[in-house]
Amino acid sequence: MKLIVGLGNHGKNYENTRHNIGFMVIDNYIKFLDQPINWQNKFQALYTCLTINDEKIYFLKPQTYMNLSGNSVLEIVKYFKIPIKDILIIHDDLDLDIGKYRIKFNSSHGGHNGIKSVIENLNTQEFAQLKIGISNNKDIPTSDYVLAKFGKKELSNLNELMPIFNNIIQDFIKYDITKLMNTYNRNK
Repeated sequence: MKLIVGLGNHGKNYENTRHNIGFMVIDNYIKFLDQPINWQNKFQALYTCLTINDEKIYFLKPQTYMNLSGNSVLEIVKYFKIPIKDILIIHDDLDLDIGKYRIKFNSSHGGHNGIKSVIENLNTQEFAQLKIGISNNKDIPTSDYVLAKFGKKELSNLNELMPIFNNIIQDFIKYDITKLMNTYNRNK
């Protein structure tokens, strides 16, 4: 049993914004699977459960707004008794350039309020993170920058990476985190 969480903000206003890269990756992966999906509204989130490689995999998109994402993650973890080490959180990262990504385990929040909320609610940081670069424009206040929509070139760059993110999710389901980091963090 595993839990894959995409962080973002719910609502049409936030679609294709930098802070919503977690939702975008989850949605792309679900589309890639080409299976009928039944999203349910529970745990202050949209969630679904799929069987992949004979294992139950939960997908979660918190609907709490970014800064309260941990509330939703904690609810589903407690309800299904999901081991913390079997959680992957997908989110944006200001410290990585567009086109860059890192997989981390037992990593701090690095100033990301969604991850900070998850760590506070779970009372640990011993879960996996897929950090996806959104760059950082220091001329724009951070809150405005992360809530702004991706430009065409940025979206094109991210769309090229989506097959890699699909592979990362597939491999997270199959392998341990060390193998995952060794495979995907090279030259990044």
